[in-house]
Amino acid sequence: MNSQAQAPAAPQFRAVHRYARMTARKARLIADAIRGLHVNDALEVLEFAPQRAAAYYKKIVQSAVANAAQSESVNVNRLYICECKADGGPLLNNRMRFRPGPQGRAMPFRKKTAHLTVVVKEMGEQ
Repeated sequence: MNSQAQAPAAPQFRAVHRYARMTARKARLIADAIRGLHVNDALEVLEFAPQRAAAYYKKIVQSAVANAAQSESVNVNRLYICECKADGGPLLNNRMRFRPGPQGRAMPFRKKTAHLTVVVKEMGEQ
């Protein structure tokens, strides 16, 4: 065993938006763009991103920063996004819907939802 005491890990603060009315595939484009960025840089990217998911992620990042601000030991100016993901949620109302198709047939379509998660952490000493 290692006799040296390891430094405690920096606390992580998370914010989640569940059942967002968008597909996880489209939300992942924004999640990939802001993962690993400093919080202020991520908010600037989200401000000017044209995708609809950017508005959702902007509020989630702000919520995660507010969660971190509750802890007095954390400097909110040193936060970065350590984890950012978009997972698929259930279908809206848990069912498929139908629209008219060619030759009198019914064509199914799905109204998808997503669970959006952002985890922020304070940068280590470098």
